[in-house]
Amino acid sequence: MSISTDEIRSTLARYLDRHPDEADHLRPLAEALTAGANLTSRKEFAGGHVTCGAVVIDDDRRLLLIRHKALGRWLLPGGHLEPEDVSLPGAALRELAEETGISWQDAVAPPGDDITPLDIDVHAIPANPAKGEPEHWHADFRWVLRVREPKVVLQAEEVDGYAWRPRADAPTPRLAAKLAAL
Repeated sequence: MSISTDEIRSTLARYLDRHPDEADHLRPLAEALTAGANLTSRKEFAGGHVTCGAVVIDDDRRLLLIRHKALGRWLLPGGHLEPEDVSLPGAALRELAEETGISWQDAVAPPGDDITPLDIDVHAIPANPAKGEPEHWHADFRWVLRVREPKVVLQAEEVDGYAWRPRADAPTPRLAAKLAAL
């Protein structure tokens, strides 16, 4: 069973209940849901599609960032949904394990934060002619996870570095503010 549009819609609704001031930022996602776009397919380029990420915090309250080869930027671990994913948080955990070697058994969500993401960010992805992908957007559903004594083993195909950084170094100021409040 793969992730459904209903799961995306209900997760967005729970998130907006907590963060109603972000409705304008999330408008492309809400409009795509209303239009019936297949947001689970990485081939949905008319607008964009959903991705899932992990906001990983260690015992020293630092944030894990990885250097993404294709974009040449420091990002959170995460990526596209796969047909075998059965939930959005599960997709984030799968991506975390794939890109960093940190398994779901080593990652703990803070109480009450297991079904609602800490952050949802809609951002532009540049065209990638080598893959035949036009510019589009990602709606990245991001779950916060705590890890103890993580051993990072990078996925060499997509990632060429990692760093534990202060939470203020989060990819967006909005996420940095949410992490400061944790």
